[in-house]
Amino acid sequence: MNTQSDAMPESFDAQRVAPAVLSPTRPMYWSVRRELWEYRSIYIAPLAVAAVALFSFTISIIAGIWERPLRFDPGTPQQPFDMAAGLLMLTGIMVSAFYCIDALHGERRDRSILFWKSLPVSDITTVLSKASIPLVILPLLTFAITIAVQWVMLLVSSAVVLVSGQSVAMLWKNLSFFQMSLLLLYHLLTAHALWPAPIYCWLLLVSGWARRAPFLWAVLPLVVIAGVENLAFHTWHFAALVGGRFMGDAPTISSTGPDMFPTSPMTHITPGHFLSSPALWIGLAISAAFLAAAVRLRRYQGPI
Repeated sequence: MNTQSDAMPESFDAQRVAPAVLSPTRPMYWSVRRELWEYRSIYIAPLAVAAVALFSFTISIIAGIWERPLRFDPGTPQQPFDMAAGLLMLTGIMVSAFYCIDALHGERRDRSILFWKSLPVSDITTVLSKASIPLVILPLLTFAITIAVQWVMLLVSSAVVLVSGQSVAMLWKNLSFFQMSLLLLYHLLTAHALWPAPIYCWLLLVSGWARRAPFLWAVLPLVVIAGVENLAFHTWHFAALVGGRFMGDAPTISSTGPDMFPTSPMTHITPGHFLSSPALWIGLAISAAFLAAAVRLRRYQGPI
């Protein structure tokens, strides 16, 4: 009797202190939140650019810079909206590049890698969470901020058109705001996430390998390869390839003119052509190889 009575509390205590089973996605969720907490420029920089764009647009429309096209041709008010979208896209590209070059190097430089490695988070989860910032988080964040900015611009434009005696309904109809938003989302996910993935993964790899000056080590091999190609063949194909990947020059749309902006209502998307492109899948395969190498490097690399 005593033996049974002694065993029951023991088993009860063992059940009570048994660790809870964590969801497989929870470490990834908190790892991404960690990146957003440590690198606040991920959202501060786009928000700052959005504020400047809105302020400039408001001042310019009050000063009459956009008054003439809105007054005399309210059916084509696309230009200021395209400029705001392009500015935020460029900001997203710059933030992604600078984030990737410091993502793995920074934790080794400040020796915080010792603390993060003590947590029950695998190197694969850590590297994938860092890769998700330029490939998923920043494109979606850029989309949300751009839509908010363009929505405010649309309200301001509507007020100007209404005061000038023009038709607000015509402005909203010809602007095709909903279609423009879908085109923007498609363009960001294809041209600014999938297409430049090899560039961002290369920067992550160098960030995990270089002991100092990771930016120099990331750029120098590309410059050397482009220089050797030019000396040997008098061409710049490699430089054009890297530049096109970095800036999002992807076969995602079919436009009717050379200057057609990706979010113009006259743009025709070609997802089939993009997804069937061998260059896309070759780039994704190279990206996977870079990420696998970055995971292995983080597993054995220590603080600088």
